[in-house]
Amino acid sequence: MAINISESADTEEKKIDLDYVLVNELGEFGRFQLKYICLIALPLMAAAFFSDYVFTAAALPHRCRIPECGEGNKSVVFHPEWIANAVPVIEDDSKLASCERYVSAYPGYNSSVLNCPIEMFDHSRTQKCDGFVYEGDNSIVYDFDLGCEEWLRSLSGTLSSLGTLLVLPLIGFISDHFGRRMALLFSVLNTALFGIFKAFSVNYTMFLVLQLLETTLGAGLASSAYIFAAELVGPKYRVVTSATSSSAFALGEVLLGAIAWLVRPWRTLILTLYIPVFLLLSYNWILFESVRWLLAKKKFDEARNVLENVAKTNNAEISAKSLDALLNPSTITKNSQQRSLVKCIFRSRVLLKRVCTTPIWWMTTTFIYYGLSINSTSLSSTIYLNYILAVAVEIPGFYSSVITLDRFGRRKTLCFAFFFSAACNLAFIFIPLDLSILRLVIYLAGKFSISLVLASLYLYTSELYPTEFRHSLLGFSSMVGRIGSVCAPLTPLLTAYWHGLPHTIFAIFGALSGLLVLTQPETLSKKLPDTLEEAEAI
Repeated sequence: MAINISESADTEEKKIDLDYVLVNELGEFGRFQLKYICLIALPLMAAAFFSDYVFTAAALPHRCRIPECGEGNKSVVFHPEWIANAVPVIEDDSKLASCERYVSAYPGYNSSVLNCPIEMFDHSRTQKCDGFVYEGDNSIVYDFDLGCEEWLRSLSGTLSSLGTLLVLPLIGFISDHFGRRMALLFSVLNTALFGIFKAFSVNYTMFLVLQLLETTLGAGLASSAYIFAAELVGPKYRVVTSATSSSAFALGEVLLGAIAWLVRPWRTLILTLYIPVFLLLSYNWILFESVRWLLAKKKFDEARNVLENVAKTNNAEISAKSLDALLNPSTITKNSQQRSLVKCIFRSRVLLKRVCTTPIWWMTTTFIYYGLSINSTSLSSTIYLNYILAVAVEIPGFYSSVITLDRFGRRKTLCFAFFFSAACNLAFIFIPLDLSILRLVIYLAGKFSISLVLASLYLYTSELYPTEFRHSLLGFSSMVGRIGSVCAPLTPLLTAYWHGLPHTIFAIFGALSGLLVLTQPETLSKKLPDTLEEAEAI
């Protein structure tokens, strides 16, 4: 979460707060911060494992089981010589029909697996499958016999994303009341436990319940780590730190794709991913608590210990005057009487307009971002390589925001990125299948641009709201935005109606959000608003 805090030019004596001490004494980004960013990168990478459903719930080619031809269970040859006698072949791609078969001409008659002649079936009539045979067994689709229940298979990803929405108020409460480190450890423990429990699911209901619990109780991993990283560094380095944190998550996605490529059985894959996560519990003894949280909670002895460690590690000194200013309760800024957020929203047309706009940006961004990752597996037969490329391109997208936000401004960057993503999604629909390289390039360009949006949203949203309501309204925008990630796993189902429908929807939402950006002011080089009046004046 990158928030640039502008300094007031006409303040004669600068207030001594933590940012002032970092800039002038301890160092905005020294060895201490570098060490912590490297440590925080590991839980951020582990947070990417919540997308394991892309592989554990991957679709498998399947067809109807033909009992009268000796197929007693699903563990039989997928494509025997006689199969075209019993199952229709789809003319467009010469594949076997997945969910229907020819009606038996002689009900009750059983033939040999080696000899199932065409005369046994009535090719003028078809019926639904009453059992399935699968080409492969590396997915929950095989173990739980999901067959043609595509919506049921997609429910795995939807519930996982729903958990990332439900976790936000819970992890926010833990983080604010018990500390950033406790929130991180709570998330680590639940991620590892419920992740491993999933591997021992005996039916699909159990798998779905564990999938939901895993993210509802563990998906605070990313947000906890992001906050930890953002609170460590000075204002100058927060955009870069945000991009680095996002890139660590993207590296975790690349790692997920690589491990899934090497470890195909889904139960073994889950164990391979989640058992090492237990090692992150050692952070209880390795990480200091966030000094900002300690100061806010007036835990001054612990805060002093952290500040002295920062000074020692960065080979710097913190003055007695600064320590006194930070650790003296009388100098801690006292909260003024809080105004009602709801009343302020409805009394201020400017604030109301922004509250109605920023959540749409967030919902669009998460919808396209996760939608493109999930749909990437259908680009070609190599689903693992497709996924790795689609997530690896996020890294240059994240770091591009560091350059573009300050050079071209927030509005131009976001507007261009939204429209470019929309254009790429629209163009992708009309590129012929035989131009596979061009299709891949356009697809990755769309993912690159939406990654640029994602990295920019934290900053721009933060700069539009006043300090007194910033955290609440940023959290509200992010929470509403999770609706997009909940809907994203369902988009592959839309291809049953038209292959280009998911990307058409992505393009429409992207273009709409690009237009909405134009309704908001530019915040580059503007002082971060502290009051509602300052926010309205931007």
